[in-house]
Amino acid sequence: MSGSPNPKFVTVARILRARGNKGEVSAELLTDFPDRLKSFSQLFLAGDNSAAGENEPRTVALKSFWVDRNHPGFGIFHFDGINSIGEAEKLRGLEIQIPFEQRVALPAGQYFVSDLIGCSVFGSPKDSPPVSSPPCAASEVPSHLGNVADVFFPGESQPGVPLLAVKTARGELLIPLAGDFCTRIDTVARRIEVTLPDGFLEMNEE
Repeated sequence: MSGSPNPKFVTVARILRARGNKGEVSAELLTDFPDRLKSFSQLFLAGDNSAAGENEPRTVALKSFWVDRNHPGFGIFHFDGINSIGEAEKLRGLEIQIPFEQRVALPAGQYFVSDLIGCSVFGSPKDSPPVSSPPCAASEVPSHLGNVADVFFPGESQPGVPLLAVKTARGELLIPLAGDFCTRIDTVARRIEVTLPDGFLEMNEE
């Protein structure tokens, strides 16, 4: 474990209610890899106002976990020391988290939504002239369009790519999360560079 006093965590589920009479809780799953949670011996609970440490999540041992087969997208957690409906109800609304460094490593070209939200988006027109002397002419520097506020995904029966919802001074701008548009994505630097076709901004406003 890192010695950092403020480790970063990722939310993988949100507790909804007690489930059963032995202290289990039902939770909405916020991860695409729920089966992996079975391998954790401990998780973290965030959002408990009574917890010490300036709202830092508290450690909780995991006794068992399984995905609810009757309700896809939900899972059942049973934590050590939680043995009744009353104790389980006290966890309602808390977020279940794992350390940031323990999340799944995605293949190249795939990103966590949490990594994309908040990124600054910089745009330049398509077929912009090559850099000339001086190399940092203001007209050639990508302009700041706004920041990613959300990511929208197509439905199961709707083909297409995800859309970045970028909050700009002129309103919401939807940009396809595709290589033709997003030419550079650096989640560490919190920066996304896009190349937009002529008239794209005006079409979004319409």
